[in-house]
This record gives sequence, C-alpha cells and structure tokens, in this order.
Amino acid sequence: MVKVLVATARTQGARPDDYHRCVEGELVWIAPMCAKDRHDPDGGCGCGRGFAGLNSHGATTTAMVRTVPLDRADYIEAIRSSLDWQGFDSVLSPEIADALLELSGELPEGAVVEHRLEYVQVRERAP
Repeated sequence: MVKVLVATARTQGARPDDYHRCVEGELVWIAPMCAKDRHDPDGGCGCGRGFAGLNSHGATTTAMVRTVPLDRADYIEAIRSSLDWQGFDSVLSPEIADALLELSGELPEGAVVEHRLEYVQVRERAP
C-alpha cells in the first residue's frame, strides 16, 4: 500500500481557473511545465497549476491524497508506462515515483491539494 495523489473534483471552483479533465480517482503526477506557465501558475496553458492523469492523460487542478493497493514497483510501472505512451523519456520513472511518494507521505490522508508552480498546498483537509 502506498499513499499517492489521485484526481478529484472536490473543491473545483474554489479558483476561477480550476479545471477537471481526469477520471475521478486516477493516479496523477506533476508534469513538466511549458514556457507559458513556467513563471505564472495562471498562465495560458494550465500546466503550472495542474496534475496530469496517468491513464486519461487529461489534467485537473485538484488532487486528493489516498492510500491505494499498490507497492512502489507497481507505482513506478504506472508512471513508466504513462510516460512511454505520451512520448516522454521514462528513465526517470523511479525518481518521479519516489518524489511523489515523499510528497504524498507528508500530506494528510484525504486532503485535497492544489499545485501552484513548484508548490503543492492543502486546499481542504479531510472531513
């Protein structure tokens, strides 16, 4: 079991530029930011404030911290296969997984978080 970030529609609308184009509950990661958003999370693309879905390849501005029935190797494989499918270099999949596991491990279970450039912050604590 690992604690990870998954897509959620909870708290959507708290910011006027929120969006949710992921499958509810799918694993998400923080993809590299494009030039438009690199210095402005509210930039034209949206990647400076979004989490990317590993399966749908959609994106959302909100994610939830959840413990899921995977181990680290399964999580790395989910990231690797998603990156491969999208044309990214997947060689860093273990490092990406470990960074996300460390981030999720520091957050409370059930919390809804948002991503603003280099920062992830709690939007809503678990009820």
